[in-house]
Amino acid sequence: MPSRDDLKRAVCEAIDRQSEKIVKVGETIRKSPELGFKEFKTARLVEETMREIGLDPKGGLAVTGVRGVARGAKDGPTFALLGELDGLVVAGHPVADPQTGAAHACGHNAQIAGLLGAAMGLVGAEAFEHLAGRVVFFAVPAEEYGDVAWRVEQARAGKLEFLGGKPELLRLGHFDDVDMAMMIHTTPVKEVKKAGIAASNNGCIVKTVRYIGRASHAGGAPHLGVNALYAAQIGLAAINAIRETFKDEDSIRVHPIITHGGSQVNVIPADVRIETYVRGKTVEAILDANVRVDRALKAGALALGALVEIETLPGYLPLFNHMGMAAHFKANASALLGADQVTETGHRSGSTDMGDISHVMPTLHPYMGGASGSGHGADFAIADPKLAYIEPAKQLALMAVDMLWDDAKAAKEIISEFKPRMTKEAYLTFQRGIAKTELFDGGK
Repeated sequence: MPSRDDLKRAVCEAIDRQSEKIVKVGETIRKSPELGFKEFKTARLVEETMREIGLDPKGGLAVTGVRGVARGAKDGPTFALLGELDGLVVAGHPVADPQTGAAHACGHNAQIAGLLGAAMGLVGAEAFEHLAGRVVFFAVPAEEYGDVAWRVEQARAGKLEFLGGKPELLRLGHFDDVDMAMMIHTTPVKEVKKAGIAASNNGCIVKTVRYIGRASHAGGAPHLGVNALYAAQIGLAAINAIRETFKDEDSIRVHPIITHGGSQVNVIPADVRIETYVRGKTVEAILDANVRVDRALKAGALALGALVEIETLPGYLPLFNHMGMAAHFKANASALLGADQVTETGHRSGSTDMGDISHVMPTLHPYMGGASGSGHGADFAIADPKLAYIEPAKQLALMAVDMLWDDAKAAKEIISEFKPRMTKEAYLTFQRGIAKTELFDGGK
């Protein structure tokens, strides 16, 4: 019977033996980026690789999700290791898809490589003979909440309800048998060093906005029109004007884009569309900021006498990392990477649908380096393949050993002490309660 440290060494050695294959997976995905709920090539690669490892994957979950399960020698808790499938549209990225604009400018390709690498190491080292419970290797779709208009169309057609991958998987029951979850996010942030843990992340609400005016000849008869673009500009200016009313400790972020600004230059714009997030540190702060943003948007319609249709969509809940799980990650990362290369930080202002998972089960979402440039930027690149692809595989696998070793003692302690912020039913009720559409007539 090996010791836990013996098993960890064997798992890391098994991952090292597969390092060339793991890097190839990451690079293959990087060169074939796909947008959320459209990751069919990536999902197929994941399924094929899982089968080669010896897993029996199930695909087509929330459109493109793939899930493989490995069982320990004894019954016990289920620990899900996650990786995200999707890229996002980044103008000017050198490896962007020429048709869709999709690029892996957030390192999700490294997440999938690490996920599959962890499976290779655990299976290759025959680790499950010494563990209790199960590990779910879960490639999940659509973490990047973009392509919003298309996703709304899919929802209206009954193909989706929630527009993010993990919320949709939660709704469909694919986390019902999972007790705890973890993933590792690649980062180019130098301050994180080689690995880092943040206490929490912002959540968000998503909004689509349509200003409706009246078309007219832009040169000959502008007085007969109602300029929806000017209404939108005033709405955006009003949002900027209220920024100083947001409290610093609430970490509010509002960052709208105009997705349609008019149809033709010599026609007064009658249909202008905006998308935005309203992010914040807590649910309460997000809801409060959302009311203020709606009021600002209505001001634009009022000023021009236009209509504004404001659709509010459920986004992602704030992320709360489980500090008990974080302690195991920090110890493992320090052992392999050096204690001086592992950092701890407070709150981060980005959002992730891993926050939704963290409300219903113990969850960990640390960061690891290996990338350069800026997240979601055209200069984002994998600078250190070993750190980006191989080391996350080891850290995921080592966490699985820690959680499920000794009759899953660590996992059982964490699960028994965890108090969910929401049950699944409460979560679904809350998210469904966010969704609404309001039409405000500024001409009345």
